[in-house]
Amino acid sequence: MILLDGRKTANDIKEEIAVEVSSLIAAGSKKPHLAAILVGTDGASETYVSAKVRACKEVGFRSTLVRLDNKVLESDLLSEIEEINNNKDIDGLIVQLPLPDHIDEMKITQAIDPIIDVDGFHPQNIGRMALNLPTYLPATPAGILELLGRYNVETAGKHCVVIGRSHIVGSPISILMARNNNPGNCTVTLTHSRTQNLKDITKTADILIVALGKSEFITTDMVKDGVCIIDVGITRVRSNTTKSGWKLLGDVAFEGVKNKCSFITPVPGGVGPMTIAMLLKNTLKSAKRVVY
Repeated sequence: MILLDGRKTANDIKEEIAVEVSSLIAAGSKKPHLAAILVGTDGASETYVSAKVRACKEVGFRSTLVRLDNKVLESDLLSEIEEINNNKDIDGLIVQLPLPDHIDEMKITQAIDPIIDVDGFHPQNIGRMALNLPTYLPATPAGILELLGRYNVETAGKHCVVIGRSHIVGSPISILMARNNNPGNCTVTLTHSRTQNLKDITKTADILIVALGKSEFITTDMVKDGVCIIDVGITRVRSNTTKSGWKLLGDVAFEGVKNKCSFITPVPGGVGPMTIAMLLKNTLKSAKRVVY
């Protein structure tokens, strides 16, 4: 079993980005600039945004964090996005999800200029992804591809089963794993809450990508020997064995399943760090104008 170490790989990518940023600045270009909008004070969102701001500093980016009250009007949030869209100094914009219930997330996503949509969620960028055109890939699926590629996981001709059909992970990774590329060229089965006989399907998977949000859902009897598992889920559960009283679990029962795997991502330290690294990579692409 080989551990797909997302933390190490993400650090490698950040080092590569930092070198490229230094070269850009030496050639007279400005620092890449990432802006983030955070609505409210959700603990997980605060953690994610802080990590993104810290990562920007590590690679030599500028970053701007716009904080808005949880009760902000949708119209005011849209105005803030429009102002950033028109700021030519900013290369990337992310609006941290989830948003309060009174705000339409899709309307917000569509309001971001596709040129600076480094999350890759705008319908225009999703369409370009589906057509295999240059674009910003959604950060988590892009991180999965990067892990598979850097660890030389063979994907061509393999059966890839994806559990979960979210717009952020499941649906885009199912498209990316099927396209004529490396990593890619898989036969893909996309499963979800209405899928019947799920265990029968997962046991045929050469590559199993789980993005469900249910801790330890995948157990050893659901996978075959030699499977490569990408565990995207992360759930905080109470624990008597940690100082904090909490621990993080993935969607896969890691200890039981790992000995059947050829490759597996840990939780934490697998896909999570890769997501931030790929967000930085998208911002660098925007700054270099290699997509639009």
